[in-house]
Order: sequence, then C-alpha cells, then structure tokens
Amino acid sequence: MDKVVVEADGGSRGNPGPAGYGSVVFDAERATVLAERKEYLGVATNNVAEYRGLIAGLEAAAELGAAQVSVRMDSKLVVEQMSGRWKVKHESMIPLADRARRLVAGFDRVTFTWIPRKENSHADRLANEAMDDAGTVAEVREALAVATAVHTDPNLGAATADAVPETPRAADDSSSATPAPGWTGAIGRPTRLLLLRHGQTELSIQRRYSGRGNPPLTALGREQAAKAAEMLAGKGDIAAIVSSPLGRARETAEAAGRTLGLPVRVLDGLIETDFGVWEGMSFQEARDHDPEMHARWLGDPSVPAPGGESFDQVRERVEAVRRDIVALYPGVNVLVVSHVTPIKTLLQLALGVGPSLLYRLHLDLASLSVAEFYPDGGASVRLANDTSYL
Repeated sequence: MDKVVVEADGGSRGNPGPAGYGSVVFDAERATVLAERKEYLGVATNNVAEYRGLIAGLEAAAELGAAQVSVRMDSKLVVEQMSGRWKVKHESMIPLADRARRLVAGFDRVTFTWIPRKENSHADRLANEAMDDAGTVAEVREALAVATAVHTDPNLGAATADAVPETPRAADDSSSATPAPGWTGAIGRPTRLLLLRHGQTELSIQRRYSGRGNPPLTALGREQAAKAAEMLAGKGDIAAIVSSPLGRARETAEAAGRTLGLPVRVLDGLIETDFGVWEGMSFQEARDHDPEMHARWLGDPSVPAPGGESFDQVRERVEAVRRDIVALYPGVNVLVVSHVTPIKTLLQLALGVGPSLLYRLHLDLASLSVAEFYPDGGASVRLANDTSYL
C-alpha cells in the first residue's frame, strides 16, 4: 500500500482525568476505513492522549505497509511539535514525541496537517468511546475496594512521616488538596508504589539474562521473599498487591499476600523484558553471539533484542500498567512485585529521566524501591534499592 490518511484524537475529562484516544486509517481518498484504534488510558492529560492517538495511528499505518502517511489532527500542539516548528518542553511529552518520530522515520514520507475539530469527528468518536470505558474501571475499582476492606486490618498503618494520610481526598478537589513534601510541588494524595524485586533464582545466581523463562525461587529466594513480607507487614497500610505473571514474582508476591492478608492481582504488563535468543545467556555469551547487535541494543532503547523486545517497548507497556494501577488504586499504597527492567522503568518514569537510568541504577534481589504518582501528574521517588531487612 502506497499512501494512507491517519486521523487521530485524544481527550481527557478533567485534564488530567479519565482519558482515551481514537485513531482511524483511511485509504488515500478517505473513501475506505482500513483500520481503527481506540484505548482508555486511565488518568492522563489531553496532550498525552493526543500523542497516544497519533502513535496508535502511525503503528496501524505501518502494519498496513504504508509508504506515505498524511496525518490530520485537531491538536495544534501535536501538529506543530511533530512538524518541528514548536519545541517539546514538557518532560512527560518528550518520550511520546520521540516514539512518534521513530515511527515517522520508518515511512518514506509523513506530513502533518491541522484540521478543525468538526473534520476530525471519526477519531473524536473513537476517543470518546474509549473514555466511556472509564465506567468499567470504576466498577472494578469499587469491587477491589470492597475486597480490600475485607482483607485489611483497620489497626494496621499507624501514622508516621512516611505514611499516606488516612483521610482520602478527591483528585479534583482543589480546596482539600495539599502539596507533596519536598520540592516537587505536586498536589493531591499520591498512589504510592512499593516496588519489590523478586527473590533469588538459579539464573540470577549465574547472572544470566532471565526474561520470559520461568525459573522458580531458590531456598534463599524463598527466605528473601519471607523477610520482605515480614518487613512489609510491619509497615502496614498496604491496600493491594499486584504482580508480574512470572512464577518467581508471583511466589514473592504470594509470600507477602499471606502475611498481609491480601489477594495478589496479576498484571501482564509487569512481566520482565523479552530477551529473545539471549534468554539464559550470560552478558558475555550474548555479546559473543552477536557483538554488533548486542552493542546496538545497549546503546539504543528502540532496538529490540533478536526475537525479543526493545526497552522502548518495555517502557510503553510499563507506562500503560502504571496508569492502570493509579486509576484502580487512587491515593493508596500498592505493593508491586516485578523484575529489574519494569521496576527501573517505573523509577525512570517517576524521575522523568532518560534511558541511561536503566544502565546506571543497580537493583538487588528482593530489594524495595518506592515511587509516588500524584493525580496532577507529578511524581517522586522516595526510596531505591533498600535491602536492610534481608
């Protein structure tokens, strides 16, 4: 297919608030719909939703094999930034704009045109359909709140300097919102993510790439999980536990669940990086297998491991699951049990920094880190790589 037209839109009911995007791909004459995309994003801003719509539309065009793309949007910001006339200043927009530019580079030609809102009705309808899914999320949240109330001991979680306040505040109630401690300036009550790496496995002993393989915890790994669970029980005030679907993470999460009296919810987006053909290899073995590809993968987050994932792809799904967690568990403490790359990525998102953090931050087995995400879009990191309880 030579040429297609992409129309995209995004919206947020509250800005930030329940957000979604819609994208449609037409043939060159806009006579035939070739593809549609829509997704509810959880709590996000209009600009984030609009960029996500653009990205989804470009991905759909690439899947169709298009060589030339005419992008039409009613977002002046996105059109001007992607055309290079306006600078991308907001930190949360930079990775989205970079992702869109990498997609643009894969086509022979891409043009961006601003259109009035009334001419973008198809994508606007899809975005609104996506935002309508917020009701489903609210129902799930209510059900989880009931389950949490059953499992939570009301005597846990005495107030400390690090505790989340007991009195909930509405994210959009500016009269009751209080600023975060420190210099962040964020407003409201954050969702605090307690990021726990799983315990030891045989592959971690051997320092091998361990992605989608499923080695169980060793005896020491189970001991580490038990000690982490004991420490978390002492902290109290944890409302929910979510985990990667892989066995080593679920074993670690279930140890905490037994101690805290909470169920474990599996979120597929928390799974470790897919290392493809390098799975089970040591760093040196992977480098020897294909030195050029290994160097490119380490130097460029958009390059996937052979048969596996890129760090950009990991970031995209981790960002999606972060939005889901914040939407499902607003203003409470959530234990997140996962792996090195997803945890580093969540810390990267909270700090608003680039991919260099993935290579410079060390995370020990069964270590705890803490990141907070505020309803106004602010974020902070409270702790990294604590192993004092082991």
